[in-house]
Amino acid sequence: MLTLTQGALGLASGSLVGFSLGLVGGGGSILAVPLLVYLVGVSSPHVAIGTSALAVAASAAANLASHARAGNVKWRCALVLSAAGVVGAFLGSSIGKAIDGQRLLALFAVIMMVVSILMLRGRNMVGELSVRLSRENFPKLVGFGLAVGALSGFFGIGGGFLIVPALVMATGMPILNAVASSLVAVAAFGLTTTANYAYSGFVDWPLAVLFIVALNTVFAALIFAVAVYMLVRTLGLA
Repeated sequence: MLTLTQGALGLASGSLVGFSLGLVGGGGSILAVPLLVYLVGVSSPHVAIGTSALAVAASAAANLASHARAGNVKWRCALVLSAAGVVGAFLGSSIGKAIDGQRLLALFAVIMMVVSILMLRGRNMVGELSVRLSRENFPKLVGFGLAVGALSGFFGIGGGFLIVPALVMATGMPILNAVASSLVAVAAFGLTTTANYAYSGFVDWPLAVLFIVALNTVFAALIFAVAVYMLVRTLGLA
């Protein structure tokens, strides 16, 4: 049963994740699980992972819409990697459910360290804009998809910090297209993990709704604030 205090902390946690996503982009959603466990007070790490996976999927789907309208998504490449990754995410989340919750949290701390290191690396590769699905990159997309999907499902994270470089290495596409295309996989992996965890009763649905509302509201507000600042500076009003 979700208490009033947990609901308020859930909104606060979602706001914090939304703020971090607005600042650093991919990778910010990895904060969801530790916030749900240590701030909101979700007693089961498995419930925290299942709940955060739904929030990650919803956030990715919302962000995907704008990238799709801008034509940044390489759909065929993204769908191949996502389809293979869904299999990996199902297997990874099944293994994750079978592992002791405290041990899972310890492993989660390790993956957070890896994420922090990867986020320090630059993303200045130019890439080839005309990249398309081909016989050469198809096997790579499938292989990378299985691997990153398994990790995403195991930890209940978006996995964008792994999916983006996987897309670049498999196809040579520019970073912008890789970031946009990765959102297809993040949403697919998150929904797969959520479904698997929900089957075992490991999703707190009311908390997930609060988390998603706060996350997307703050993220949208940050984007709007930056847009207003850019417009003011461009028009010479400041």
